[in-house]
Amino acid sequence: MTYTVYIPRDSGALAMGAEKVANAVIQEAQNRGLAVQIVRNGSRGLYWLETMLEVATPLGRVAYGPVKAKDVPSLFEADFLNAKPHALYLGLTEEIPYLKKQQRLTFARVGVTDPVSLNDYLAHDGYKGLHNALKLTQADIVKNVTDSGLRGRGGAAFPTGIKWNTVLACQADQKYIVCNADEGDSGTYSDRMIMEGDPFVLIEGMTIAGLAVGATQGYIYLRSEYPHALVTLNQAIEAAKQANYLGDNILGSGKTFHLEVRRAAGAYVCGEETSLLESLEGKRGLVRFKPPLPAIEGLFGKPTVVNNVISLATIPIILDKGAQFYADYGMGRSRGTLPIQLAGNIKHGGLVELAFGATLRELLYDYGGGSASGRPIRAVQVGGPLGAYLPESQFDTPLDYEEFSKIWAVLGHGGIVAFDDTVDMAKMARYAFEFCAIESCGKCTPCRIGSTRGVEVIDKIMAGTEPEKNIELVRDLSDTMLNGSLCALGGMTPYPVLSAMNHFAEDFVPNAYKLQQAKVAA
Repeated sequence: MTYTVYIPRDSGALAMGAEKVANAVIQEAQNRGLAVQIVRNGSRGLYWLETMLEVATPLGRVAYGPVKAKDVPSLFEADFLNAKPHALYLGLTEEIPYLKKQQRLTFARVGVTDPVSLNDYLAHDGYKGLHNALKLTQADIVKNVTDSGLRGRGGAAFPTGIKWNTVLACQADQKYIVCNADEGDSGTYSDRMIMEGDPFVLIEGMTIAGLAVGATQGYIYLRSEYPHALVTLNQAIEAAKQANYLGDNILGSGKTFHLEVRRAAGAYVCGEETSLLESLEGKRGLVRFKPPLPAIEGLFGKPTVVNNVISLATIPIILDKGAQFYADYGMGRSRGTLPIQLAGNIKHGGLVELAFGATLRELLYDYGGGSASGRPIRAVQVGGPLGAYLPESQFDTPLDYEEFSKIWAVLGHGGIVAFDDTVDMAKMARYAFEFCAIESCGKCTPCRIGSTRGVEVIDKIMAGTEPEKNIELVRDLSDTMLNGSLCALGGMTPYPVLSAMNHFAEDFVPNAYKLQQAKVAA
């Protein structure tokens, strides 16, 4: 009898020793004369349980974790291959509460399949969306995307269908699909998980996008710090080419779409779409003035769809199940699901995919299990290093683009970083300015100079130098950056700075706190 054991190849799992665990399982099986087939799947996203090892049984997969190489002999001794009890036994994988309560649409296959096996992908509803798209007109494909309510998952939340329709309406001899995979926000890893755990879904989504707008060439602009994703993507692209899912005559349809992976420049600002396009063209990553929009004059001056990994990876399920199926999830104008990434001082860090409408409190405590330190969670930053810091009084805010906008916050890429009550929020505000100063492309004065001056003024406040005067100066400076910066790097740096000052004034200086209280009273 041959036993099948699943061990993740995801870089998060590798960092926790997954490679050593895999080698130990192979060696122990050989020593015991047992036939074991190892499948290197993606991570399920329960990172506090990595390395999470799964065994195929007639009832479904049974999980054990967190497994270290030294635990492997005792697992064999306990007969884990037949799902017998052990100290690391977690039960049926699908019944683990953290997973069972989720609504995984975009991430349906992540952790389930072998990421580079096209047969695995096809066996789990892969390429059904593309088959349906090939039967539709370009306008009908775009209409499906528009009707689904999908909005950009990279941060701006712009309706995907409108962007595609703009590119479709342009007349040009060449159009492009560009995937922004330069995932640089703190506490985010959903793009990486898709590329390492289900690369074919991204390839399929980009192919459908190409068919929809008449683009024949696509590029994945991949974060340079993702070497494992690079290997996985290139393997999957080659497999798709060999099976005729990419190339000059896709599935005999006469349609053409080619796809390449390009390494990013290692600059945070290149996550901004126009800076990304400059970098992709081989230039320094400087932000472009808009208009013209990239949808009209993008890569090499041609109409270009620029979408985030999660946006494009969601397209196949919309074309497979239908626009209404996807739109039935969510609330208000925020339709579908959002992959949320829990990080920072959190007990159960990992990926949670839920329909819009779940609250921060639910995510932090029902899924995250509270802080890793066991102390009260005092603040969370949502939306990366440019996101606002939210106090406990706002934890009941539902995850919804408009609801977050009401409290002057952003959902961004869905990253949530938690801080307990030992955090110094004045230092966090200073870090926001410092981050902007380091990562600014330098093209516009508010961002380039404003961030540097911001660090200096925060230092004065923390030193107790004329705090009232300097707090007002930070507010004036933030207003200039918010309204005068060329892109979101400078334009959003005031979000973490001002939210820290507004909600945690007592962390700056006592006098500053008294001043704020007096303003509230007035």
